[in-house]
Amino acid sequence: MKTRRLGKTGYEVSEIGLGCWQLGGDFGPMGDDEASTILATAAQAGINFWDTADVYGNGLSEHRIGAFYGKPEELVIATKVGRSDTLYPDKYTKAGMRESLEESARRLGVETLDLAQLHCVPPHVLKEGEIFGWLNDLVEEGLIRHYGASVETMEEAFVCLEHERLASLQIIFNLFRQDANEKLLDAARAKDVGIVVRLPLASGLLSGKFSADTTFAPTDQRHYNRDGEAFSVCETFGGIPFGKGVELAEGLRALMPEGMNMAQLALRWILDHEAVSSIIAGASRPEQVTVNAEASDLPPLSAGLHEKLKDYYRTGVRPHIRGPI
Repeated sequence: MKTRRLGKTGYEVSEIGLGCWQLGGDFGPMGDDEASTILATAAQAGINFWDTADVYGNGLSEHRIGAFYGKPEELVIATKVGRSDTLYPDKYTKAGMRESLEESARRLGVETLDLAQLHCVPPHVLKEGEIFGWLNDLVEEGLIRHYGASVETMEEAFVCLEHERLASLQIIFNLFRQDANEKLLDAARAKDVGIVVRLPLASGLLSGKFSADTTFAPTDQRHYNRDGEAFSVCETFGGIPFGKGVELAEGLRALMPEGMNMAQLALRWILDHEAVSSIIAGASRPEQVTVNAEASDLPPLSAGLHEKLKDYYRTGVRPHIRGPI
């Protein structure tokens, strides 16, 4: 597993990280043994960057990570804050932020959090800016080492980049959401802000395993937020209507290099962007962890293929995205 520097944190993190939303049972039931096996497989594959949040399973994801043999020194655990009922959408205070992060630290079994990320907080909160001052204070207090932000739109990302101590940005960036490549990635590199990519497979569309008849469990956000019923429509299937997304994913097969499946194509495309520090790929089975990790060893895609994939996005995909980009 190759590693990359995570912006001004200085952490050397695995190119392929582990997204841990599923450990909270939010994509369907998951037992403790299943969760532990996924974490063990990730550790064995050299995946040392694990991303979670306080609201994943109401803290269950963090608890399971904390219970996994304690915290090996080589692991970098990133969590998120700002979407719990005690804060979101209009109850943000410094004391509330501190309390939420202290609870995360207790569940994870650490005194100081490696990286705390704002969790898609409302745009007006980002623009007001006071919340970044609170994070600066929490760094000084020793509760967190570094902080970043997970955002939904390019506009929000650029607002966050205005703050000097921001260490990372977590964004949606994949073959079905390529806009960050135009200006944001260069701007982040110029400010030494690490890019963490979430939803690299567009909620599974880019795995190439879905059909128009695919269904999801009622507890799976791909069921209850399919059209943005619960939160931002862009967080599920990249904002693309599911049926159209399946159709567009099938259209990518003609561009797949020999010996590479669609998921590997999607992950390798992201890794070909040097500004990206890590991709947090979720996995509900150990074998998915292994397959995701293998993308780090794949050769870069050709310049010609990158151009074809860019054109496919601009002409075929982008017109179908709902919600702000």
